Amino acid sequence: MITVFGSTNLDQIGTVTRLPKPGETVAGGTFSMAPGGKGANQALAARRAGAEVLHVSAVGDDAFADLALDLLDKGGVDLSQLRRADAATGIAMIFVDAAGENVIAILPGANGTVSPEDADKGLAGLTARDTLLVQQEVPQAATRRALEIARERGARSVLNTAPFLPDTAKLAPLADIVIANETEFSLLTGRPIDQLDAAMQDWVNQTGRTIVVTLGPDGARARTPDGPIAVPAHKVKPVDTVGAGDTFCGYLAAGLDAGHSLEAALRRAAVAGSLACLNPGAQPAIPTKADVDAVGFQLM
Repeated sequence: MITVFGSTNLDQIGTVTRLPKPGETVAGGTFSMAPGGKGANQALAARRAGAEVLHVSAVGDDAFADLALDLLDKGGVDLSQLRRADAATGIAMIFVDAAGENVIAILPGANGTVSPEDADKGLAGLTARDTLLVQQEVPQAATRRALEIARERGARSVLNTAPFLPDTAKLAPLADIVIANETEFSLLTGRPIDQLDAAMQDWVNQTGRTIVVTLGPDGARARTPDGPIAVPAHKVKPVDTVGAGDTFCGYLAAGLDAGHSLEAALRRAAVAGSLACLNPGAQPAIPTKADVDAVGFQLM
């Protein structure tokens, strides 16, 4: 079982001819809404990878809540520990220009009410056989408590360092596995990306934990106390990369939870992350297990 403790949003996406400057109004084109939030995205990715998934989160008691939960509910994610808060459902307001560049504003709403008490309640059934997956779009005190509970219960814990926060470096060693992109890893270690291998080794030496760094079209690298691992990406022509990182995290957690080696789980996660770039949006673009199998990839 995978328990994802984190955010749930409704993404509101508008296309514009170009991104406006402060105080400027520009003409727009299409508008759409889709379920989002890093926690929810990763929960759906793990579920589509074939895992049993419990999502612990909060949404508002408003019309946007059901829209935000639609794909999780249809996908079979367990929402029994989801709380309806006296607040608006979290919103991501996204503008995308003709070249694919975007600006995003996050209005946390109910996500901002997630507390350490929610972690205590939602993770009450966590066992040593389970995997906990967390991000950083809910208050950090709640995320910290979730990681502490996983440590107390002997469960595997995975932290995605997005979005990077001022105290992420202090929080990260609480997790068994840390997943960061290149920018986040540089912030985590204070080292430039051209020192990646040495910085990864130093971080492992200091913490005794495993670090995974995603490298976009160059795949991913991991460093464990036992040594390094590198896996390639599946080559695609990206349409939209917005859901790739969350897809990678969910698939990696699912592979580990199923008992596969870290290298095998990384290889499958890298393929899934690449496939998520072939369609627009976050949750709608997350591939299924069959999609990943269809490209001829098999777990080692």
